[in-house]
Amino acid sequence: MINFSDIINVLPRMKSGTDLITALEVLPKYNPASCNADAPVRLMALSDLYRLYIPSQMSLEIYSKLYLALLRSMQKKGTKLAIQQQNQNYRAIIQQEYSGIMGGSDSFTIIGTSGIGKSSAISRSINLITENRVIEADNPYTHVVPSVIVQCPFDSSVKGLLLEVLRKVDEVLDSKYYQNALRARATTDMLIGSVSQVALNHIGMLVVDEIQNVANSKNGKNLIGALTQLINNSGISICMVGTPESSRFFESAMQLARRSVGLQYTTMSNDKYFQEFCKVMFKYQYVQKRTEITDGILAWLYEHSAGITSVVVALIHDAQEIAILNGKEILNLESLNEAYQQRLSLLHGYIQPSISQGKQTSKIKKKTLVHTVGNETSDARISIADLVAKAKNENMDIVQLLKSDMSVVEVAV
Repeated sequence: MINFSDIINVLPRMKSGTDLITALEVLPKYNPASCNADAPVRLMALSDLYRLYIPSQMSLEIYSKLYLALLRSMQKKGTKLAIQQQNQNYRAIIQQEYSGIMGGSDSFTIIGTSGIGKSSAISRSINLITENRVIEADNPYTHVVPSVIVQCPFDSSVKGLLLEVLRKVDEVLDSKYYQNALRARATTDMLIGSVSQVALNHIGMLVVDEIQNVANSKNGKNLIGALTQLINNSGISICMVGTPESSRFFESAMQLARRSVGLQYTTMSNDKYFQEFCKVMFKYQYVQKRTEITDGILAWLYEHSAGITSVVVALIHDAQEIAILNGKEILNLESLNEAYQQRLSLLHGYIQPSISQGKQTSKIKKKTLVHTVGNETSDARISIADLVAKAKNENMDIVQLLKSDMSVVEVAV
């Protein structure tokens, strides 16, 4: 049993530096002898590439942000304000009288390009922060789920999100909040009060993934408003995770912008981390002819992944899969290019802009119209406007005049 006032000694010690990197890192075991195994065995072993995780600076920042957010949220539980808020939430459910006593601005965003590892970093961080699935306290006596992760509904339904929060709590605590809400046919207003009460008593931090769904839905502002009310009525920290598309939505109004202060990330640059990531990935080879990564391959991987690590993983995985299936059994630029052309065709439109195209070193010379007058040749450049003016002044057929100076194709309409 614990006391919430001593929560800092209950949560795992906050890590930093090398200790944090080591704790976040996931390197599946690799046996070089597996390259001689049967093809089906090697193809199955290839899935280890998707388990590999190498923390970046983004991972360290996300860990620190989530740890401190959870700590602030847990310290509010069991206080005098929390008890007053519990009474107010009860009146909100029964009498529909809302009043946020605890208040707070404990919402923040983690916004980044799709595929750079936001969700993986959040998952790894939460696993470190919450070693126990449930924290049992005795002052007051309650069970708290340190972190609840839900996805924003595709239609930004407020009721759908609130019910999902209740369902996630029931999964861990074996409670009946979700079933009771369905049985009571609770309205959205009633659900906000009910979820606020559940969050105040049993949730440490709420993570809402895929928050960019609010940008393309008419219910988007309603959903953010409901989350704001949830913060005010429960005091918990709410983390909203999404792609850059959601940034434009939050920037559209002051009340939205102040709720979205947080971390923002773009695609990675071709720096030391990216190159080290590729080198580690390249060690996990399951083809029979082992190769070493070169500077040329590193440059190719960056150009054909746009700095998105998930694309690098897909390229190296699929290149080996293709090489095993077609019998070439080698991971090189040829097999990587096959994977890029055959498996990643839908991503070409998003990746190609980062590929450096060969530039023409010499300037394109302007072509000169050669206008023949009788047996004499003139280098004078003749524009269509000049020809039209000439046709009007001399009462000539413009089509015939154009034909005398350039190729003209007549099309029947």
